[in-house]
Amino acid sequence: MKSPWVVIPTYNEKGNIERMVRDLFALRINNLSVLIVDDNSPDGTADIIKKLQPEFPALHLSVRDKKNGLGPAYIHGFTLSLSMGADSIVQMDADFSHDPGDVPKLLHALQDADLVIGSRYSHGISIINWPLRRLLISIFGNVYANLVTGMPYKDVTGGFKAWRGETLQSMNISSVDADGYGFQIAMNYRAWKMKKRILEVPIIFTERREGQSKMSKAIVREALLLVWKLRFFG
Repeated sequence: MKSPWVVIPTYNEKGNIERMVRDLFALRINNLSVLIVDDNSPDGTADIIKKLQPEFPALHLSVRDKKNGLGPAYIHGFTLSLSMGADSIVQMDADFSHDPGDVPKLLHALQDADLVIGSRYSHGISIINWPLRRLLISIFGNVYANLVTGMPYKDVTGGFKAWRGETLQSMNISSVDADGYGFQIAMNYRAWKMKKRILEVPIIFTERREGQSKMSKAIVREALLLVWKLRFFG
């Protein structure tokens, strides 16, 4: 890939974002660009990015007016990076639950795929420091989503993925109306129904280092209902 980008949505990630940016650029991936999509974080996350930009010319920042959901943040980030020439895009969290050291692995696998899913479940359970209740919700959510939609993948709710730019361009992503887990499921489902080449590669998921989880009961409920909408309406 000649122009790989990493897209990271943020909201109140001042405790993680500088270290994440530095770790990504330390990977020495040719022509790597990083786009931070910040939802106007009151903790000053965007200010940290602005201070880093002179040091990292390929670090980009887009600040949205308000906190408006993970799905819309990713759609905004994908659209912006594609308009700036991205031919591959890695999506990931800022909180180190996704290891930046796995980015090269996802991009390498993208040579033979249109979408690469960083999978927490393709080789058993690869999750560290999650409480049992949250782990069970995640496992149930994946089994439930697969049973309803028919998708054959082990981890359809995870958010660490790599996309070919041309794949995203073919998917009419602006029409995806979902957030959180639902957004991840909907994007995977759309790619699967379009018969895109999808690969799962194992990752180790670790509970965030700093800050608070953005997961809520509303996000879980949305995902539970969304899979039926996907099954009957696509």
